[in-house]
Parts: sequence; structure tokens; C-alpha cells
Amino acid sequence: MSTSTTASVSTHILDTSAGRPAEGVAVRLAARPGRDADWQALGGSATDADGRCKDLPALPEGTTHVRLDFAVEPYFEKKQADAQQDAPANRDSGPAVFFPEVAITFAVEPGEHYHVPLLLNPFGYSVYRGS
Repeated sequence: MSTSTTASVSTHILDTSAGRPAEGVAVRLAARPGRDADWQALGGSATDADGRCKDLPALPEGTTHVRLDFAVEPYFEKKQADAQQDAPANRDSGPAVFFPEVAITFAVEPGEHYHVPLLLNPFGYSVYRGS
């Protein structure tokens, strides 16, 4: 929750190739108090069955930049393994995902809430500031 001196962040992931939420994706949160400052790792979470991270750590006072790191490769490897188990004749020798990680960095202001959804597929992604 944001306060007058801090911002807050939430996120969710939709797998646009499946038209469903992406469950079990590890998400790490980092923050810094200015563009030249070092990143401070704050912790992380994983997406639930609805593709949401409901327990990301709070941002420290003075945060001006936030980074969300999504570890998407294990999600797509599991998805590919499940598909191959169901249909072994359709094995693809290519990589499960082109982008093994997605890092999103954005600026924040105290008192504001930032919901940053990730729309994901094996060969691309998109992000936006949601509500």
C-alpha cells in the first residue's frame, strides 16, 4: 500500500499465447533512491493461479526507481514439457522461450500505486501501467 511518503507496486502476468494467467513465475523486486544509486534487492514472490503477485515487499521511503525481474524461462520450459508429454510427435527442437528473463524498470513518485502487468508469449512481451 502506498503512503504519502512511499509508492507501492503490484503486477500480474498474462500468457497471451495461451490466453490464460501465467502461474508460478518468480518475480523479484528491487528499488533505488535515484538513477545513479545502486539497486537494493527487496525480495520477491511468485505468481499465483490468477497470474498475480499479491505479496511483493513494500518500497522503502525515498524510492524513485523500481525494477521488476520476471524469471519466465522456467515457466515456458514447464509449459513446453507438458505439451510434449501430451503430444510427443509435435516436439520442437527450438528454445522454449526467446527471452529467458524480463526486466522492467520504471520511475515512481511517493503516494502513487503502480500496477505493471506483463503480457507474455514465448517470443515477445509487452508492459503498461495499469490501474
